[in-house]
Amino acid sequence: MSLSAFYLPGRDWKRECALTGEEARHFQALRIRKDEKILILDGRGNTGVCRVLETGRREIRLEILETKTTPEPASRPIIAIALSKAARRGFFLEKAAELGAWEVWLWQARRSQGHIDEKLRQACEGQLRAGAKQCRNPWFPRLVPAGNAEKLAALAQSCPRRILPWEEKAGEAAISLAQLGNPGNTVYAIGPEGGLAEDEVSALTGAGFELVSLGERVLRCETAATLCLGLHWWASQLKETAR
Repeated sequence: MSLSAFYLPGRDWKRECALTGEEARHFQALRIRKDEKILILDGRGNTGVCRVLETGRREIRLEILETKTTPEPASRPIIAIALSKAARRGFFLEKAAELGAWEVWLWQARRSQGHIDEKLRQACEGQLRAGAKQCRNPWFPRLVPAGNAEKLAALAQSCPRRILPWEEKAGEAAISLAQLGNPGNTVYAIGPEGGLAEDEVSALTGAGFELVSLGERVLRCETAATLCLGLHWWASQLKETAR
């Protein structure tokens, strides 16, 4: 039986440590008992097996029994997704953590639904943590507010590979295995539900984004983003096996 996983920042890791706040409430909901074992994750590659020392309403005391460090992944996909409806956004963020997104860049397209603020940022980070805990991903995706298309283009300059799936390119320039799953950072820019504006496409292609097609159907932005992550994960596994 797999152990339940909880988030504990690395600065709080000591031989005896504690879960508080939201993580303590999550613990209580699972009805875990004293002396049972759980996992803790710091989101930066470290995993710890812990024994429960004491359970309280506000604090769960733990003893770390063993730790493991998972190296940073060689292939690191970054999804720059335009802000979309909250109902579908949460599902995507959990899938992003499961599929190994290195970072999620939320950007404000002209046709985005809603605006990025501190409350939304915190909610999105919580959904990324939930997805990572569910699949025991030791590297939590980092959330980055990326501004508009021009700011996104500037931010992406540090990434050696930049890919822009665009519905107007259906039937042409299909995304290829050569573009997927490569070592280092690859950023995929996903437009909003209403589509990209021409000047946004110009800003991104002018910054070196390659236009590709994901097929003839027009996909929701969350579907396109999840597909890119799935393809990247598949390709990275193929290329890792071939080495």
